[in-house]
Amino acid sequence: MRSQGPCLFICVRRELTDRGFQVAWEPTFPVPCPMMSRSSCLSRQPGAEDGGHGDGALLDTASLKMSDLDAELVPLPPRYRFRDLLLGDQSFQNDDRVQVEFYVNENTFKERLKLFFIKNQRSSLRIRLFNFSLKLLTCLLYIVRVLLDDPALGIGCWGCPKQNYTFNESSSEINWAPILWVERKTALWAIQVIVAIISFLETMLLIYLSYKGNIWEQIFRVAFILEMINTLPFIITIFWPPLRNLFIPVFLNCWLAKHALENMINDFHRAILRTQSAMFNQVLILFCTLLCLVFTGTCGIQHLERAGDNLSLLTSFYFCIVTFSTVGYGDVTPKIWPSQLLVVIMICVALVVLPLQFEELVYLWMERQKSGGNYSRHRAQTEKHVILCVSSLKIDLLMDFLNEFYAHPRLQDYYVVILCPTEMDIQVRRVLQIPLWSQRVIYLQGSALKDQDLMRAKMDNGEACFILSSRNEVDRTAADHQTILRAWAVKDFAPNCPLYVQILKPENKFHVKFAEHVVCEEECKYAMLALSCICPATPTLITLLVHTSRGQEGQDSPEQWQRMYGRCSGNEVYHIRMGDSKFFREYEGKSFTYAAFHAHKKYGVCLIGLKREENKSILLNPGPRHILAASDTCFYINITKEENSAFIFKQEEKQKKKGSAGQGLYEGSSRLPVHSIIASMGTVAMDLQNTECRPAQSGGGSGGSKLALPTENGSGSRRPSIAPVLEVADSSTLLPCDLLSDQSEDEMTPSDEEGLSVAEYVKGYPPNSPYIGSSPTLCHLLPVKAPFCCLRLDKGCKHNSYEDAKAYGFKNKLIIVSAETAGNGLYNFIVPLRAYYRPRRELNPIVLLLDNKPDHHFLEAICCFPMVYYMEGSVDNLDSLLQCGIIYADNLVVVDKESTMSAEEDYMADAKTIVSVQTMFRLFPSLSITTELTHPSNMRFMQFRAKDSYSLALSRLEKRERENGSNLAFMFRLPFAAGRVFSISMLDTLLYQSFVKDYMIPITRLLLGLDTTPGSGYLCAMKITEDDLWIRTYGRLFQKLCSSSAEIPIGIYRTECHVFSSESQVSVSMGDREDAREAKGPWGSRAGTGGGGSTHGRHAVGGDSAEPPLLRRKSLPWARRLSRKGARHTGKAAAEWISQQRLSLYQRSERQELSELVKNRMKHLGLPTTGYDEMNDHQNTLSYVLINPPPDTRLEPNDIVYLIRSDPLAHVASSSRSRKSSCGNKLASCSPETRDETQF
Repeated sequence: MRSQGPCLFICVRRELTDRGFQVAWEPTFPVPCPMMSRSSCLSRQPGAEDGGHGDGALLDTASLKMSDLDAELVPLPPRYRFRDLLLGDQSFQNDDRVQVEFYVNENTFKERLKLFFIKNQRSSLRIRLFNFSLKLLTCLLYIVRVLLDDPALGIGCWGCPKQNYTFNESSSEINWAPILWVERKTALWAIQVIVAIISFLETMLLIYLSYKGNIWEQIFRVAFILEMINTLPFIITIFWPPLRNLFIPVFLNCWLAKHALENMINDFHRAILRTQSAMFNQVLILFCTLLCLVFTGTCGIQHLERAGDNLSLLTSFYFCIVTFSTVGYGDVTPKIWPSQLLVVIMICVALVVLPLQFEELVYLWMERQKSGGNYSRHRAQTEKHVILCVSSLKIDLLMDFLNEFYAHPRLQDYYVVILCPTEMDIQVRRVLQIPLWSQRVIYLQGSALKDQDLMRAKMDNGEACFILSSRNEVDRTAADHQTILRAWAVKDFAPNCPLYVQILKPENKFHVKFAEHVVCEEECKYAMLALSCICPATPTLITLLVHTSRGQEGQDSPEQWQRMYGRCSGNEVYHIRMGDSKFFREYEGKSFTYAAFHAHKKYGVCLIGLKREENKSILLNPGPRHILAASDTCFYINITKEENSAFIFKQEEKQKKKGSAGQGLYEGSSRLPVHSIIASMGTVAMDLQNTECRPAQSGGGSGGSKLALPTENGSGSRRPSIAPVLEVADSSTLLPCDLLSDQSEDEMTPSDEEGLSVAEYVKGYPPNSPYIGSSPTLCHLLPVKAPFCCLRLDKGCKHNSYEDAKAYGFKNKLIIVSAETAGNGLYNFIVPLRAYYRPRRELNPIVLLLDNKPDHHFLEAICCFPMVYYMEGSVDNLDSLLQCGIIYADNLVVVDKESTMSAEEDYMADAKTIVSVQTMFRLFPSLSITTELTHPSNMRFMQFRAKDSYSLALSRLEKRERENGSNLAFMFRLPFAAGRVFSISMLDTLLYQSFVKDYMIPITRLLLGLDTTPGSGYLCAMKITEDDLWIRTYGRLFQKLCSSSAEIPIGIYRTECHVFSSESQVSVSMGDREDAREAKGPWGSRAGTGGGGSTHGRHAVGGDSAEPPLLRRKSLPWARRLSRKGARHTGKAAAEWISQQRLSLYQRSERQELSELVKNRMKHLGLPTTGYDEMNDHQNTLSYVLINPPPDTRLEPNDIVYLIRSDPLAHVASSSRSRKSSCGNKLASCSPETRDETQF
């Protein structure tokens, strides 16, 4: 015989006892061995009879800790030694090794029964189901017996003469015979006896199997007592027939059925490997308890009243329901005291049991409300849902997600399941109780790392899973690690569920590259902040593009700029297949530039890029050589997508234009429905007097940096014209390859005034990437890496003795970025500013003001870039700001510090940053400061003016827009509209939109310069000057750019003069501005006119020496309109005028004090004070972004136009490269026509 269970070999020690020997064992490790019987406990040598492979490994007891007792061990009995000798094991005499078997399940009959009845879930479930069925059968047989029994036919024992009984209400005596005896048919008795015997045997068997040494504990169990009461009497009636009519309270088996049902549910959940629902079990227990109470009371009262009114079973049931519900009609009452006593007992039991059950149910209900319960599998299979996984859910994050997610019409039927490990916040709970969200949002408290919680959220049936990082954590690396684990857990549990992951640090991005869409916060943040130094208000431009807006914000405002700004903010990026598009279908076979211009002219849409069917890469402005095909996917910017647009034909347009001549877009379009706004764009009449195909004018003529006025026959008397955009690119109109070899001859032969020749820079890919997964970008690099000591701005070294920014003699203004640490994301701030397509003459020096010293790895990554320096210091330290050259800077970027992101009060995390920036705003009013905040709601405190009535009016406008349901209620705040403030949380919508628009993340990365796809264009900007106003409108500018340099404009950054309260203040403000014009810049030129990139100081009206009178004339009507409110009371107006004059004098004295403070600190630090500009400020201007304005929008001086410029390397012919040896390895950045990014 061989045993059935597996065995283990264990180390043993034999000790001599009175009963032979005892095995004391220590488990070591399991070793598989053949099944052996207990009688085969023989020691075997490996190789003796198994050819070197014994049946098991025999472990030597010499390795035990108690090896010193081996000398006391007695040898094995002789019979074992004799058998071993017969088997040829001669070495066993000196070997003290014993083989011991260990059975997982004891190989006894009792253990086998216990395994079948108790331990095994599936067999135990069958047994309990059978037991439950028996109990229900006994209760059913009892009801059948009651219905067949009639006391009027006689009462008595089985085989005895029957006696009739009539109840007498006047008599107090009780006849117990109707209570003790019942009429039971023989067949019914036989069935009940059989059931009783089966139940009795099962009960005794379970008692035997569960016996653990205390028999009384088993006997006095309530279930055992009830079982004996309901089974033993039936068994006795087999041997004593007169008792066959004895009453037995079989209805008490309902309590046993309830107990069996509870055990059966537990076994069922274990068998199918599902987590037991405590709520379901508690509701089931409560329901069963109520049912058992009612059934017991019904059967008990009916039986006891046999000696009374002889109530029927239905009447007894009615009486119990009326009594337990506390109604108590009184029409049915018990007549004898035993039934009355039973009613009292049942009421007492109900008063004790039911409140306990309800209390447990309420507790579980409250806990379930906290944890969220489960998402129904039936709903998951019939409805669509997405899962949002977060570490902690705040009300701002929730509302941003819900507003953006449900802004798309096709997502209205989706459910949102939130999986969060923390308890629901009070504000979140209040929001989720709103009917708008309560039916569509389900909150589940749980962890994404638990399969049970993922099963509760039905992750495997989800349409998408959004995993967001907790950016408010002090340790952002730890927050990324949690996000990575969540992404891995979801991918392991539901590999087919699309993942949308938000990561904080770029070095952790490659861990989640398997996700369908990944947004790295620091990559996008630093790239946007860097571009804001070249293309002003880039964060505002990107934020408006990725937000879903109706374009109706600010339409009720009396301010023209608010109406226009709000309407243009509704532009978003959409896509459509060209063959299916009414916008672009007619341009099949024509150049991309031709289609872009004519689509904008005809429909008002801005075509920005496309994607070939055979290529998955998106190309922004692929240029005029790209010919459109019907299978191309077009990406365009518009108020709404083409599918939601209504088209008005030309006849209707002409009639409309005749009836509404002279009206602008926003007056004329009000007659159209909201969804047909595209039709209101109309067409723009272009003056094409000279339409001959000729090359675009380049460096000659009007200076090359302007859009020159065309002349004909040497005469300028005729109205200027613009060349047409050709359907197919002509080689004569395209720039030759030699123009791409370098930017200009001036750069190859720099003037003597330059400190460092730009010709010493080379173009190439940065040799050291700070993290895995960074996109390679062609950049301006140093021929030789700079030593680390030369990167320190404020300390000299053996290579140079410069100790301040003035000593370096930079030609362009500085860009200063203040950060807490030199993280890998800061690398993405440098790369866009050193990209190969940036003109070399316009490269601005970059100074990193760091709280902590950068590590060697970061310095190794940045030492190859030209004019990049760092300095240790803080933004709230005036000495640090002065040493890093803030008075010579055009842009200061303040990055939110990780150490301040968490605070006791959430919205106080930005307090230190806001106050520090406000101080710099007062000390250096001419400086353009771009600040990153943690919470978007705090942007209202940037450049705060407590007594500014206009700011208060904007605050009321923001509240009104929020009440109207706008997702961009903060857009009218002046710092955000001007691009002075930015919050990375505003880009969370980029991840949400990618669920519907999977192209939004790649397009955004291309615009920010994070990805460089060959053939794809890049974002840049240029400035409109007085000499460019001959173009007149944005539509004509679109044609000029498309026909000359193949650039696609996408928007305007407009700066206007602004008056705050009254006309009297206009003169004061203008006086300040005249004083500001006389102030000199830090490099000896006039302030605001420094050469180089298109920075804020150069485009701001307050700092430009060529301010047009148009803006001043435009501000006077605003001032008059605002001053009419106080014109009714002349005395009050005069008092107000005096107070304003005093306030102006006070402000001037305050500025003088601040100026003296700064100059004293500069003298103390040994810095020259000649460059400090104390009067030039931007307080009398406002700026805003217009995305894709209508073609008839008038251009104004100092407008900055956002452009998508085609890749200069996209169409360089290989023959041209070999023909022009001067090109070599140098890569061009732009054409001579448009090499100046700030001006035409």
